[in-house]
Amino acid sequence: MLSIQAYSPEYSHAVAELFTATVHAIDEQLYSAEQKLAWAPLPINYELWRQRLRPERCYLALLNQQLAGFIELEGDYIDCFYVAPHYQGQQVGLQLYQHIEAVARQRQLPSLRVDASLVAKAFFLKQGYELVSRNQVERNGQVLSNFTLQKHLF
Repeated sequence: MLSIQAYSPEYSHAVAELFTATVHAIDEQLYSAEQKLAWAPLPINYELWRQRLRPERCYLALLNQQLAGFIELEGDYIDCFYVAPHYQGQQVGLQLYQHIEAVARQRQLPSLRVDASLVAKAFFLKQGYELVSRNQVERNGQVLSNFTLQKHLF
């Protein structure tokens, strides 16, 4: 059974590994191997992830204490949102997203924003987001495309 909980430090390595595995599993027709390496460098910098992750902004999707996905909310901005490749298509992402939208509503945020990848854009559009802009982001010498999307909550 899937549970959503606030981030806990014992999951820092698992979050970093899930992020990296998920990015590197993206179809190379969407992002090249070089782009994925720029997005999720190898070897993984576990210390950077340990410093970044915070219980007040990161939520974990757990299946039998196994990390299936995670999402981060900083203010009104969804920063990271990743589901392990072998759990995609099983409602893990939807449940994580619904949790974060409930948190946003509880905090009385007027809207939510996200910079969605080519992979995540369709998911957010299905959740009622609207396109604000298409972006070209430089990361570690590579240019990546993403989309700024926004959803009004109130």
